[in-house]
Amino acid sequence: MSVAARPLPRWLPIIVATSLLGACGSAPKQSGSYREDGPPERVPADLLATPDAVPREEPFNPNANRPYVALGRTYVPDTSNAPFHQRGTASWYGRQFQGNRTASGEPYDMFAMTAAHPTLPIPSYARVTSVRDGRSVIVRINDRGPFVRDRIIDLSYAAAARLGLAVAGSGQVEVERILPGQIARAAPPAPVAAPAAAPVEPAAAVAFAVAPPGSEPVGGASPPGPPGADPMARIAHDDPPQPAPAAAAAAHWSVQLGAFKIAMNAEALRDRLALLLSSPEASGLPPELRTPRIQRQAGLTRVLIGDAEQRSVALGWSRLLERYLARPTALFAQ
Repeated sequence: MSVAARPLPRWLPIIVATSLLGACGSAPKQSGSYREDGPPERVPADLLATPDAVPREEPFNPNANRPYVALGRTYVPDTSNAPFHQRGTASWYGRQFQGNRTASGEPYDMFAMTAAHPTLPIPSYARVTSVRDGRSVIVRINDRGPFVRDRIIDLSYAAAARLGLAVAGSGQVEVERILPGQIARAAPPAPVAAPAAAPVEPAAAVAFAVAPPGSEPVGGASPPGPPGADPMARIAHDDPPQPAPAAAAAAHWSVQLGAFKIAMNAEALRDRLALLLSSPEASGLPPELRTPRIQRQAGLTRVLIGDAEQRSVALGWSRLLERYLARPTALFAQ
C-alpha cells in the first residue's frame, strides 16, 4: 500500500508479498513483487470474522474524484450511477501503509473492510467475489490504486484474508459496484472461514502493491538508533546498508519518502504522493513540498521531495510531511 494516489491517493500497496503497486502475490516467486510491505506482525484471532462493510449513501469526496495521472496513465473516476462489473486480479496492501492517509483523507486500517480502486467513486461500496471458490465480501472504496496494469483492485488485509488471498498475495476476482438503489438489498453475508489448507499466517511472504516492510526499511522506517539519535537523519536503505553522505560534504538536503530496489515501486509511490500533495487539502504546505521526484543511485530508486542547502530547513519539511502524510520520512543528503 500503496505509494503510494491518486486526487488523494491510497497509496500506495505492495500488496502482498507475492503481489501495488504490483500488489500482492508470492513475492519470492515474482520478479516484480513488492518486497517492502507485508502482513501484520500479529494477526487478530477473529480476523476471519471481520464483518463486511455496511453500504450506505454517502456524498462523494470532491478531491478524491478528480481525473488524475499515475505511472503515465490518466484515470477518470466514474461518479455516475451506471452499473459496474470488472474481472481481474486483486492484491492487498498491509502494514507499511497502516495509518497512512488514503485518497479519501481517512487513515488506512488494514483490519477494516476497505479497498483501493483506480476509478470507482470515493466513497462507494463494492462486492468482491473470488473466482476460485465464490467467496465474497463487501468493501468500502476509500483509496486509489493499484496502478499496476495487471491489477484491478487493492484490498485491505482483512478483506484479502476473508477471500483467502492473504497468503497467496493475489487472486482472480469479480468486482461489482453496489449502486445507491441497491444498498437496501446489499445485506452482508456471514463470513466464511478459510479452508484449513490456507491458514492466514503473518509469517507468509507477501509482496505489496507499493511496498512492504521487512528486511528493507523504506522512507525512514530504519531500525531504531541509540538513545537521543535523530530518526529524521537516518537514511533509509536496502541491503546492504547504504552509508549516509557526510553532512560536511552535503550541499543539499531533501526529504526521503521511500527507497526501493524495484524502480516501479518508487514510481508508484511518487505518483500516489503527488496526487495527495496536489489536493486542496495540501495547499497549506510550502510549494517546495508538493512535487515528489525520483532519484536513482547505487542500485536504489529514491522518492525525494524538496531541495534545501540547510539541514534545519529540510528537517522542518520532514516533520510537516510526516504529519500530513502520516508516514515516516528521512533526510537525504547529496
